[in-house]
Amino acid sequence: MGRRTKTNNGLFIDSAVGNKMSYMTYYSQLLEIAISRFKWINLPDTVDARFLEVVLNTKGFALFFKDEDIGYLGMNTTIGGQLSNYNIPINRQAFASNGYKANRTIKDSVIIWNNLIHTNGQLKLLEFSKDLYNLECIIRTNANAQKTPLMILCDERTRLTMENLYQKYQGNAPFIFGSSRNSDLSVTSIQAMNTQAPYLADKLYQLKTNIWNEALTFLGIPNVSVTKKERMLSDEVNRMQGGVFASRYSATEARKQACREINKMFGLNIDVEFRQENQTDNGKEEESEDKKDE
Repeated sequence: MGRRTKTNNGLFIDSAVGNKMSYMTYYSQLLEIAISRFKWINLPDTVDARFLEVVLNTKGFALFFKDEDIGYLGMNTTIGGQLSNYNIPINRQAFASNGYKANRTIKDSVIIWNNLIHTNGQLKLLEFSKDLYNLECIIRTNANAQKTPLMILCDERTRLTMENLYQKYQGNAPFIFGSSRNSDLSVTSIQAMNTQAPYLADKLYQLKTNIWNEALTFLGIPNVSVTKKERMLSDEVNRMQGGVFASRYSATEARKQACREINKMFGLNIDVEFRQENQTDNGKEEESEDKKDE
């Protein structure tokens, strides 16, 4: 009995680890897209744009200020206490994992918010990741049922033998050998029932694609949620991307608002833009193929 329990626990652990890896893979992909959406312009060298976006997307706010020794910084911060007339925290304490701390106020620092409702996007990304990995598991199970649509019936005495044989079958072993003298492999002691599982992986994959596109829309990334055989017109595509563009406004405006406050307070010229897929590193849009042919 102990050996059987160990085998079952091993299968459960493998499944749990695989599910967690799939879940974290989707979350990592979405977070990577989220933190690369914006291009910061004229940001001081002492401010790490990548770290700034990580903090904004996972925590919801960061603090921009000037350190007397290091220079300008964009860091993690705690907020609380007294609020301004517009519910902006007056006192802030910047901190870093290396132990650095700095106390600032509304007069010598600017809070950069992730969006206009002052929340992070992490919870939504986690929700999308959960749905995606859940569908991925269902797709794998359904696809695997086409390979092994069998339910093996046996008594408790031969259960461990059947589990070992199934692992060989699952591993695509070309032959599975047994002895006619082995009572555990008696044709009378083993029964197989066809589960006749319907093939739904293609429909499930389309649902998974729709959820992925919904996540991209949430992040303001262009995507096409419908499939057409003929080429879509640019105006038709633009009309379909209304939700995508609307999702950009809050996050973009929150960052631009912070840039205006920073520039006014410190005399800088910082700006931020939402990255475009047809934009070069110089910020200029590349000509489309249709325009080049004209």
